[in-house]
Amino acid sequence: MGAKTYKEWKQQALAKDARLGLDKWKAKDHSSRYDYKVIRRRLDELRGLRSSGNVRGLIYYMNEGIHGNMGGIGAPALYRRANFGTKKLIVDYVTELSKSLALVGQAEDGDFLAETKAEFFRRVTHAWGQGALMLSGAGSLGPFHLGVAKALWEQNVLPNVISGASAGSIVAAILCTNNDRQLEDLLKYDKLSGTFRRVSNDQTGLVRKRLSPDDLREIIETWIPDVTFAEALEISGRQLNVPLAPSEMHQQSRTVNAVIAPNLLVREAVLASSSIPGLFPAVRLLSRTADGKKQPYVNSRRWVDGSVTDDMPASRLTRMYGCNFFIASQINPFVIWALQDPNSQNPYIQFTSNYRSSIQQFYRVAYPYAMQAVKDIYPFNVMTRLWYGIATQDYTADVNIMPGQRFRDPTTLLHVLSAKEAHALVTEGERAAWPRLERIRISSLVSRTLNGILAEVDRIPFARAS
Repeated sequence: MGAKTYKEWKQQALAKDARLGLDKWKAKDHSSRYDYKVIRRRLDELRGLRSSGNVRGLIYYMNEGIHGNMGGIGAPALYRRANFGTKKLIVDYVTELSKSLALVGQAEDGDFLAETKAEFFRRVTHAWGQGALMLSGAGSLGPFHLGVAKALWEQNVLPNVISGASAGSIVAAILCTNNDRQLEDLLKYDKLSGTFRRVSNDQTGLVRKRLSPDDLREIIETWIPDVTFAEALEISGRQLNVPLAPSEMHQQSRTVNAVIAPNLLVREAVLASSSIPGLFPAVRLLSRTADGKKQPYVNSRRWVDGSVTDDMPASRLTRMYGCNFFIASQINPFVIWALQDPNSQNPYIQFTSNYRSSIQQFYRVAYPYAMQAVKDIYPFNVMTRLWYGIATQDYTADVNIMPGQRFRDPTTLLHVLSAKEAHALVTEGERAAWPRLERIRISSLVSRTLNGILAEVDRIPFARAS
């Protein structure tokens, strides 16, 4: 639309919806895409309970069960019709639910009978689920992820659970090793420009230097403080997750975070996840002991690029944190050229997505037989495992933020970028995120409210009611 800011883009999108008559579609409850009758009834019940201040009634209502896709309100098709937003009924429902939860959060402990407020809200949070941001491998295109994160941050919809693979792990670590005040300062244009110039050592804007292992380490040390995963969580309140692939034949990939590896140093994990096999050496991880000394973490193992095995670790994030709404910032140069948004209504895109899924299923079935044939033939056994890992992954999510330009010059994908080139990618990421922000805001409103309530009640001691 030619907008230079999200505010301008939003105004243009709303104007286009009005011009096309889509405001009428938004205002009408009816749609075959969701159970509008159930949502209307539940909205009326919530409004009645909240307007009367009936806290116990609201608690009973929540105990009946709420979840993020009640009546199908999370259906992607509901967010494809209009340029901005969706059915007003859906927006009203999640807004009213959020306000009702806030009212319960302010209630006295006596309203909770035999359970504490914290226990209640943890259970509701688990039932509703929460969102996660997944940043793909990117090569030198990593600043695209910074643009996506900047757009989410400025609209206050950046999830607390963030994963990043390969170059995406650098951006994920930036987001999770800075507190809110630091992050706000870091994402300002001038601050980004200064850091980009320092990293590239570029005074001319014409950098064309191939990325070396030393360059990669310098980039990581410039952007990311020397902290452990546990310390990063304490600093930011955000859960950092970094997928790693083993360099050995018989080991399994893993996603490290503050839950399973609290003492692991973030820099080394990010360096390992960014080390493309064959181009960068495998990395030995380091941890920090209680007395502050660094020591090897699983000394016998070496790790490489996490995107070759788990670019988008949705299943692991679901298991670890109960996530059920995923945002993918996807610019992995090895696969982006072939990807289409699976939520598209375009028949050709739907056909190619289904065809690709069928091919992936065939690869999964064929994998054991292929590995059996080359299991003792190095390096073909390692190469076969890596290739099948890349070919059989899922690279998309509920919300997919991808660049408009899918094909990139392969000779530049592992170069140190100039400040100008990096900023262009940040801008590209921001603009790619704008059309998705309202869906993210609506879909994450309740979980953000719940996170805020839990952060508050966890600081207050509540005695059990007799």
